Amino acid sequence: MPGGGRCPDCGSTELVEDAHYSQSQLVCSDCGCVVTEGVLTTTFSDEGNLREVAYSRSTGENEQVTRSQQRGLRRVRDLCRVLQLPSTFEDTAVAYYQKAYQHPGIRAARLQKKEVLVGCCVLITCRQHNWPLTMGTICTLLYADLDMFSGTYMQIVKLLGLDVPSLCLADLVKTYCSSFKLFQASPSLPAKYMEDKEKMLSRTLQLVELADETWLVTGRHPLPVITAAAFLAWQSLQPSARLTCSLARFCKLANVDLPYPASSRLQELLAVLLRMAEQLAWLQVLKLDKRSVVKHISDLLQHRHTLIRKAFREGTLEVEALEKELQGRGPGQGQGKEEVGNSASELPEGKRPASPALLLPPCMLKPPKRVCPAPPASTVTGDENISDSEIEQYLRTPQEVRDFLRAQAAGQAATSNPNPP
Repeated sequence: MPGGGRCPDCGSTELVEDAHYSQSQLVCSDCGCVVTEGVLTTTFSDEGNLREVAYSRSTGENEQVTRSQQRGLRRVRDLCRVLQLPSTFEDTAVAYYQKAYQHPGIRAARLQKKEVLVGCCVLITCRQHNWPLTMGTICTLLYADLDMFSGTYMQIVKLLGLDVPSLCLADLVKTYCSSFKLFQASPSLPAKYMEDKEKMLSRTLQLVELADETWLVTGRHPLPVITAAAFLAWQSLQPSARLTCSLARFCKLANVDLPYPASSRLQELLAVLLRMAEQLAWLQVLKLDKRSVVKHISDLLQHRHTLIRKAFREGTLEVEALEKELQGRGPGQGQGKEEVGNSASELPEGKRPASPALLLPPCMLKPPKRVCPAPPASTVTGDENISDSEIEQYLRTPQEVRDFLRAQAAGQAATSNPNPP
């Protein structure tokens, strides 16, 4: 063997390289002693000189996959198979997981965060391929906390510098509503509650588009909005038999979970529909409420673009034009006043007509209450001693300066001669 190495047992120099195993070893041909067993080296010259290399300096540290990473890779593949994703999605998610795991902040994170990392890589892959999958679905499969998942998701997107498109709302509606158990007859589903899938999907999509146009979707989780829209669409298709069914019972019949904010999104949608119904002449005389307006959803959706524009945008312009007309009549035209009062909603003199609500996001119509911080408690009582240097900054006129100097001289004289004869 070149390099002059010797066997530690017999002292022979006949050392040969045994490449039978995955890691090459030096073996003594005379006595069969394995000379380099368990020695981590980087180059053949180190092996020839029998010099040991620390594990932290060897190449094995970077090449070895830890058990935690192996478990995460298996979880990524298992999750892709459970969701029945294409094989290309699985390869992309695995690549993202391996790339994210190389960062020290992820490698040293807790097990809960590494488990959430599995779902984040799968969700990023689905979003990039326009596959309709929600964050809530993955959290349910992984039993993960939604807040931790969303924070980890944003961290991975920023860490890897990925461009993730927003979720397509129409595809999400179709995927989510297709899981409802309302389209096939079953013993647990009454016949009056069964509905045609295509009709319900079409109307639900129209209601979701209406919610999007009226700022009810922006900045919010989409599933509560879709649940409320699906409930209204289902009721409007057969209102006589379904108006008595509640939202909670609808979700139970459809075999889906009831999102917590879905009730609030339902009330907001009904309020928008009532505003639109006020613009239709044949509905103004019916005095609709949030229960009866469901029967006329088909007519409202048919003219929704015009009704939204009239209800939210042109209403303010009409009020302003009416005010200008009242001011232009002048105070001396009594007959004109009477005519305007009879024609313009018979408003009393001096009263402004009520202006309709503007088309604004709900966060601006009902802003959250902010806690005002308490003012700091003042420790100044007014009885504190004031130094001479501080008094000088309050003197303004020459007379005040002379009076202060005279008083200061008198005080010093009294101090120096406390007992005059």
